[in-house]
Amino acid sequence: MISVARTLKRHFANIITYIRKPITNAAAESLNSKIQMIKFRARGYRNEGRFAAAILFHCGGLDLLPAHPKS
Repeated sequence: MISVARTLKRHFANIITYIRKPITNAAAESLNSKIQMIKFRARGYRNEGRFAAAILFHCGGLDLLPAHPKS
C-alpha cells in the first residue's frame, strides 16, 4: 500500500493534468508501431525515398486503384 501511495504522490501532477485534458500519445505510438512493422517486413530499403514511399502508402490509406478508371 505504501508503494501505491508513493507512486501516486510522484505522478500526482500528471494524473491531474490527464483528468483536466484527457490526451494520450496512443496515436503516435500506433503510427510508430506501423512504421516499425513496415521496416521489419522489408528487411531494409535501397534508399530513404523508397522507405518514405512505403510509409506513406501503408499509413496514408492509399490504394492501388487508378484515380479515373476507364469505362
